[in-house]
Amino acid sequence: MKGIIFDFNGTLFFDSHMHYEAWKIYSKKLRGYEFSDDEMRKYMFGRTNADIIEYAIGKKPEKELVEKLAKEKEAMYRQMCKRDKEHLKLAPGAEDFLDFLKEKNIPRTIATMSEWDNVDFYIKEFKLEKWFDIDKIVYSNGKIPGKPAPDIYEIASKKINVEPKNCIVVEDAISGINAAHNAGIGMIIAIASIESIELYKSIPFINKIIRNYQEIDKNLLEC
Repeated sequence: MKGIIFDFNGTLFFDSHMHYEAWKIYSKKLRGYEFSDDEMRKYMFGRTNADIIEYAIGKKPEKELVEKLAKEKEAMYRQMCKRDKEHLKLAPGAEDFLDFLKEKNIPRTIATMSEWDNVDFYIKEFKLEKWFDIDKIVYSNGKIPGKPAPDIYEIASKKINVEPKNCIVVEDAISGINAAHNAGIGMIIAIASIESIELYKSIPFINKIIRNYQEIDKNLLEC
């Protein structure tokens, strides 16, 4: 493999529990009762805010409603992050692995369905410019379809100038894993940050399952 693309939430930053809590609150606000765990897995992780709100209310929402609710929910989520200082750090082993990628000049970027306010928060909080070209980060700009559509990984592979078949994608969300598969990504690594390893074992096109970045074989990448 010649390049690597990371999802961010639940992958480089183990924050899924905070998104989970925030969307539980907002789903109750939108429809009177909370998303179930299965709904969260299928319709929340890896999706755009517009997609999630549409699912919750059962119809396509007006743009103004999406913007209002998304800003409220994401502001609440960022406050949760700031309060939880113990977990406001990159995933175990991530910094050492990113240092390796930088040292070996291996093409890399992030492809996240987070919107810019959150991405900007991550850049500042985790000093991402140390490892990533900020201009190459792909995020939800209102034009890219949510995962499992392949678009975000197709765009990311072009940003690092590596064919999808020669890329590794690291993902945690089922929708994101499907997006990588749909984009023709050559190797898909699932990271079990919130889901069980058994869930990923049932997906035939996952090549490897890890719990942290110490478990990635660096020899998979062409230096």
